[in-house]
Amino acid sequence: MTSQNHAGHSHGLTADVSVRPSLAEDADTLGAIQVAAWRAAHAEVLPARVLDGLEPEVFAAAWGAAIKAPPTAKHRMLTACAGPEVVGFAALAPAPESTDTGEVVALYVDPAHLREGHGSRLLAACTDILGSTGASHVRTWVLHGDASREDFLSTAGFEPIGVRRVLEVAGTQVPEAAWTATL
Repeated sequence: MTSQNHAGHSHGLTADVSVRPSLAEDADTLGAIQVAAWRAAHAEVLPARVLDGLEPEVFAAAWGAAIKAPPTAKHRMLTACAGPEVVGFAALAPAPESTDTGEVVALYVDPAHLREGHGSRLLAACTDILGSTGASHVRTWVLHGDASREDFLSTAGFEPIGVRRVLEVAGTQVPEAAWTATL
């Protein structure tokens, strides 16, 4: 019996749509998805020179390291698939200042696969995992001006909490707002 290699995956297991733990072999695709998602969603928020300068390999290296050696047991990486194709991902971490809050530090879907339910499946998997680790709240951050992300989170029961921070992206400072939901 021979196994087929699906989209670079040696495990050969597929479902119509799914969310599974990320594998080291996903890292290159995750980096490409993040760059594509940022370019599609943040053209109004970030300068073109910043978006043009994003390098998928840099993100891939960071996600690969996070997959292979998470800093704690509460750090998790999840991958969304459409059949054998990797189409999105999410990263979870404990909130640094709170033992009962988990943070979705990244949630991106390939722009070619938006509005197919992958983001909702990823978010549901994140909240399920956070609930199982004892978290009672979930938080994420939204770049100022990202109305699509705000709509998505609002529909999922999140609300802004009035906490802001500044994200540094390639020498450009971009404000972010915290959104939270009770698990």
